[in-house]
Amino acid sequence: MKHLFLIFLMNLLHQYAGKSLRRDGSYLKSFEDIKNEIAGYTNVAKAIIDLAVHGKAQNRSYERLAVFADTIGPRLSGSKNLEAAIEYMYSALQKDGLENVHLEPVKVPHWERGEEFAVMLEPRNHSIAILGLGNSIATPPEGITAEVIVVASFDELHERAQEAKGKIVVYNEPFISYGETVQYRVRGAVEAAKVGAVASLIRSIASFSIHSPHTGGQSYQPDVPKIPTACISVEDAEMMSRMSLRGTKIVVHLKMGAKTYPDSPSFNTVAEIVGSKYPEQVVLVSGHLDSWDVGQGAMDDGGGAFISWEALSLIKDLGLRPKRTLRLVLWTGEEQGGVGAGQYYQLHKENISNFDIVMESDEGTFKPSGLGFSGSAEARDIVKEIMTLLQPINATDVYDNADGTDIAYWMRDGVPGASLHDDINKYFWFHHSQGDTMTVQDPNQMNLCAAVWTVVSYVIADMEEMLPR
Repeated sequence: MKHLFLIFLMNLLHQYAGKSLRRDGSYLKSFEDIKNEIAGYTNVAKAIIDLAVHGKAQNRSYERLAVFADTIGPRLSGSKNLEAAIEYMYSALQKDGLENVHLEPVKVPHWERGEEFAVMLEPRNHSIAILGLGNSIATPPEGITAEVIVVASFDELHERAQEAKGKIVVYNEPFISYGETVQYRVRGAVEAAKVGAVASLIRSIASFSIHSPHTGGQSYQPDVPKIPTACISVEDAEMMSRMSLRGTKIVVHLKMGAKTYPDSPSFNTVAEIVGSKYPEQVVLVSGHLDSWDVGQGAMDDGGGAFISWEALSLIKDLGLRPKRTLRLVLWTGEEQGGVGAGQYYQLHKENISNFDIVMESDEGTFKPSGLGFSGSAEARDIVKEIMTLLQPINATDVYDNADGTDIAYWMRDGVPGASLHDDINKYFWFHHSQGDTMTVQDPNQMNLCAAVWTVVSYVIADMEEMLPR
């Protein structure tokens, strides 16, 4: 009998080797089991890729986006255009046959730039291309005429603080990376005001320029006077820097008619494919529907929003229904700091344990190479394995850290997050500028991005177990 018991015990140990015991007494799958489970999605992944890249859905996300962007145009928080965009998408998602299509109300900031212009009066007459920065105050009705001081850094500004009083500060900071250089756009007005400047003009946060100003958000501080602030082209910033270094006096006239209104009602737009087995559990795919008020908002973030919609369309077209609910959210108010997403998080965070992964595409839809991922080491290993399913389109890499203003709330609380990783070499050529139009978009690249987004979201939504935290 002892001998039989030992044989039974050895068989049991072999069967559950490498597996962890759950509290309920059942066993977690070994990583080998998970690899085998993922390998079982090879044909599904191939079907998704074929449909998105070569089949009847080829170019669909691009064509949908083109109609949307050409019809609606840019979609600034609080604007009539954003209202029209939300109504358009609500109707389009319903017509597409998606489930639980609905709008979730939020409040968003409402700022309008009004009429604005700048002209250099000395040493010669020259029209300066400007775009007021979000939330900027206006100049007085007659405008501001003042001498310019050009600096290359905050350190230089503080060293020359006595010179800056009563002047317009022009920042000619070099572009290093968006993350590092954007501080000049965000804090430029505050730092200039601290030393008594009357306005600030910031070299656009752009890696390339064709005399194109790039707008974006900026922040005032309660204890610092507010001064008007705008971005200018790289070319004008560099020209004024050269003039200044030669000792030439520069005088600029600036006029801005910006206005800030009370917060406006808006909506996050939601659609789903309800899960077949664990409908309460959610895989969230997303992009933001709002944009700045220039260009068409096609790249930032029309592309991300529309490949997220495409993910649900492709899965529906293939007759698939994952075990978990696949939820599309088109955020509002992202450009003002993830305002719509913050309110969504407050509304839904009580169900945080049911959020399997949050995904956002908001860095263009150029040629994809894989995903950025934030989560546990165990979850990362699983995602790396899922990415092998994308070998047919060579988009298998997993990079450190997902990036997305709207999903950051969830990732901060431990929910795994993913962002599309694509070739952003040209992204900041067009970002927040008049150049962000459909001309930037490439239908073949959008097809590939849609395939990546769909394969990853579907497989995670359909696997038996949620990603470990």
